[in-house]
Amino acid sequence: MLDTFAEQPAAISDYAIIVNPDDNVAVVKNETADGLVVMLPNGDLVEVAKAVPPGHRFATHDISAGEFVRQYGQPIGTSLGIAKGDWVTHENMTDDVPVVRDIEDDLHTPAPEYFSPDETATFMGFRRPDGRVGTRNFVLIVPTSMCASHEATQISIMSEFLHYSREKFPNVDGVVAIPHNKGCGCQDGSNLDVMMRTLSNYADHPNVGGVILIDLGCEKTNLTFVEKYLTDRDKPIEKPIFKIGIQDVGGTQSAIEIGLKEVQKMLPEVNKCERAEFPISELVLGVKCGSSDGFSGISANPSLGYASDMLVKSGGTVLLTEVPEFCGAEHILANRAKDATVGRKIYAMVDWYKEYASKFGGVLGQNPSTGNKAGGLLNITIKSLGAIIKAGTTRIEDTLEYAETPKVRGINLMQGPGYDQESTPGLVAAGATVVVFTTGNGTTIGNAIAPVLKLASNNRVFEKMSQDLDISAGGVIDGTESISEVGERLFEYVRRTASGEIQAKAEILKHREFQFWAEQTVSL
Repeated sequence: MLDTFAEQPAAISDYAIIVNPDDNVAVVKNETADGLVVMLPNGDLVEVAKAVPPGHRFATHDISAGEFVRQYGQPIGTSLGIAKGDWVTHENMTDDVPVVRDIEDDLHTPAPEYFSPDETATFMGFRRPDGRVGTRNFVLIVPTSMCASHEATQISIMSEFLHYSREKFPNVDGVVAIPHNKGCGCQDGSNLDVMMRTLSNYADHPNVGGVILIDLGCEKTNLTFVEKYLTDRDKPIEKPIFKIGIQDVGGTQSAIEIGLKEVQKMLPEVNKCERAEFPISELVLGVKCGSSDGFSGISANPSLGYASDMLVKSGGTVLLTEVPEFCGAEHILANRAKDATVGRKIYAMVDWYKEYASKFGGVLGQNPSTGNKAGGLLNITIKSLGAIIKAGTTRIEDTLEYAETPKVRGINLMQGPGYDQESTPGLVAAGATVVVFTTGNGTTIGNAIAPVLKLASNNRVFEKMSQDLDISAGGVIDGTESISEVGERLFEYVRRTASGEIQAKAEILKHREFQFWAEQTVSL
């Protein structure tokens, strides 16, 4: 029994965060000691019976067996009988939550209140012939299959060593390749469609000024196959393109030598495109999270969501993916849709992914990683409720297939896995010119043609992995910054990165990861 005459207990805000007034748990900021007593905002006292690690949660009230455990104002599990002050774990909570599929037929979510022209920021970007604006200007080497990936990689590495420098070509950001392991020995149908859509959208990306396509010659996705696909596209690729066939030119060494000569010719042409000032509405922002912890949905993701809202209200575009991480929170997204048709498409995205995963014996609940769980994300519902906040609060305009470019500005949801190495390239293939990637445990990922800014959820990991992380939302946890303050700071950081004033840490370290999703195996 608590001694009400003892020394005044600490306020709960010193040790933990109650995310929503309707919650019956608090998320711990700093590890508690056995028997710690804290005071709730209403004056009630809670004795935390056992030390709880950061990112995990304890009950602020008794939660009877069968009652929902709530965080973010939503069910995150079902109690097996949890006493006030107990550490919430899988020993006293199941993952069972209600599956919600409600949507009003007359749903109509109003458009956001857009900023006035005087309030809208600008950035320095590269205008392309099709009207889009890039944030970088690369020469891109595209292997049409795994059989040409080695040669593509060698051309890019050797070109940067022999022919490219920022001093010679101040308007060019580098020569990069996108090696991969697809293109032959694969099924026809959706796998090839996704591959071709991804590769062609990289070649056509506004961050790319010139392209070299290279094949072996006999593979399924050889140059003949790719050229037909490009011809059948709705729009041509309006930039310098050169093609190399390894078998046609006599082998690896000849293909590399030809590639080096063509890059040398292409660089001066690509360098002619210079940065100019454009409204921030031309920016396409991809939002991602990975190696998340219990703080990600409290600090980093809502701060990114605030920045996303700022971009949408400026007339820009935000792309959200990781459909397995909609699971348990899809009803929130669906009811933010501009109308019932889009809302039902959001439900359909999740249902499709559940069925897809089940074909391989998988379930979306298997998505949380070991690091997620250690950091407090006990199940997919907790993870999803925090993950979707990256896309802010404005209405959702449409849904997209993986690597499909949006038809409307605003928030678009893209089909795809949570797996970082496939979902991030998918966002870029869909047109993202900058990606912000939130992380709680720390990650190193980058992208071949787009800057990937890493936003830490806590200052501990930001300091620990300062080589790789760009900015921290840890002030939200420490109480030194608000979500809006971090969001505004992040928005300005994105703007400066888009303008080329700042390089993402991943760019400096030449993290140029590339892979794409295929339905042959399940990715969560």
